[in-house]
Amino acid sequence: MPQISIIIPVYNGATTIQATIDSVLKQTFSDFELIIVNDGSTDSTLEIISQYRDRRLQVLSYPHAGASATRNRGLKQASGEYIAFLDADDLWTPDKLEAQLNALQTHPKAAVAYSWTDFLDEAGSWRQAGRHTTVNGEPYAAMLLYNFIESGSNPLIRRDALDDVGGFDESLSGGQDWDLYLRLAARYLFVNVPAVQIFYRIRNNSISSNITRQEQQVVKVLNRAFSQAPDSLQPLKQKSLALVYKYLVCRTLDLLPNRSNGWKALRLIVIYVRYEPEIIGQLKLIFILLLKSIGLILTPQFPQLLQKLKRLIHSEVHASG
Repeated sequence: MPQISIIIPVYNGATTIQATIDSVLKQTFSDFELIIVNDGSTDSTLEIISQYRDRRLQVLSYPHAGASATRNRGLKQASGEYIAFLDADDLWTPDKLEAQLNALQTHPKAAVAYSWTDFLDEAGSWRQAGRHTTVNGEPYAAMLLYNFIESGSNPLIRRDALDDVGGFDESLSGGQDWDLYLRLAARYLFVNVPAVQIFYRIRNNSISSNITRQEQQVVKVLNRAFSQAPDSLQPLKQKSLALVYKYLVCRTLDLLPNRSNGWKALRLIVIYVRYEPEIIGQLKLIFILLLKSIGLILTPQFPQLLQKLKRLIHSEVHASG
């Protein structure tokens, strides 16, 4: 029986699945099974996977059912004492499993080990650093505030803890990772590996790029979590919602530049401002977000014009110096 079960849900992941599998097979820790759950792919995903001959790899195929159901299907087949999920377009550093397993073995009361996440663009180039938040011990208050794990491809989780909280909620079409982490954080201790070991790919056709759905689902997750949280933690809800809407604004402005997304961002900014409890300290950010949103509404070429203006100002400063 392998010590760790790795579950990769994949739906039409032909462009990225090979790099993802390779990042698993390059792990310094080798006592694992790799369960790839094909969620009804119609591209060449299965052909690419079939090229691998590693005895630790197994493929399960089902009709398309969505990310949560696919992960749960993999979990039912998993036999490891520890479980790790990895999205079909994300990557791990070679020492990820070894470091997280060591953290859990060193802290036997902890049920979840997580590392830090950085972000890639669609082409796989580094885009930006994550929050790199460290939470050791009791994680519930921090997790209610925001999803500091940042990625569904991040944690290593004890199997008995996953069974206890019930896996992924298949009724959700967004915020599934945060929902699971909230339920785990309410009952178990976490331990952090203070190193970047997960690379999350930001894609415009991902679940998180559907802003309206993401908003509805994440707010639903938060409302449910706070309805079960103790009175002492209720004051965190306003700030939590503010952080959600700030993220949604920034995510919207990262999408295809058009007037529709400008209007969407403007609506989200209004909600963000309503929730933000530290409005004075966020005035500069709010101004920038408003400028970008209104600029998109006026002209979809606003981001390019803004870049040209920045380059012009930069050249003038250097010329005058």
